[in-house]
Amino acid sequence: MRQVSIIVLLILINFFSSINPVFSAVKGGIEYSIPVDYSKINEAEFEEKAKDYFFNALKLKDNTVNDDMTNALMLYNVLEKKSPTNIEYPIKLGILYDKLYKDRQSKGFFSKAIGIDNTNPKPYFYLGEFYYKRELYRKALKYYNKAYKLGDSTNYDLLFKIGDIYEKFGDTRSALKYLKEAQSQSANPELNNKIKRIEAQDAVNKEYYSNTRIRTEIK
Repeated sequence: MRQVSIIVLLILINFFSSINPVFSAVKGGIEYSIPVDYSKINEAEFEEKAKDYFFNALKLKDNTVNDDMTNALMLYNVLEKKSPTNIEYPIKLGILYDKLYKDRQSKGFFSKAIGIDNTNPKPYFYLGEFYYKRELYRKALKYYNKAYKLGDSTNYDLLFKIGDIYEKFGDTRSALKYLKEAQSQSANPELNNKIKRIEAQDAVNKEYYSNTRIRTEIK
């Protein structure tokens, strides 16, 4: 079985390498011109190889296509078809397509992951990342909050970005709540300075509203 799976893997990689790599990478779903018997594929072996390509692809600048990106997309497409109930595969595909700014494909795979398990916070978090990167902060906050409520409450990136969005919205109290939770997970000088700055702004806000209330009562 191991020998068969290696042969299948080499055939697939060689086949897709012969195609324009940009075409292979950005296509929403890879259409195979050769028959693939998914039952013959060693999933663990494919997944191990896919992970290597995936982590190398994550190091690329956005919108960059090379062999790592192309092969990661190809292998995770194969794995997703072999095991359509494994939530990790559509999440990985969503992340890869997000790096390529292929919005429809990225959101489609994250949505597919939610359909597999709508209680798992990961696809909600990555949808939040998708919208945050595009500066669509209200949509990002919606999905970040969903991930938080589903138990992803110790994720530093999640907590920091929720706090950052609330700061952008001028809600200093909510910003401090989440940034201090992030601080409890991983304190660092940049975050500490951000919290101090918001605390100073929050104090100004409180004084302003307090003075406004007093003036209103006097009238």
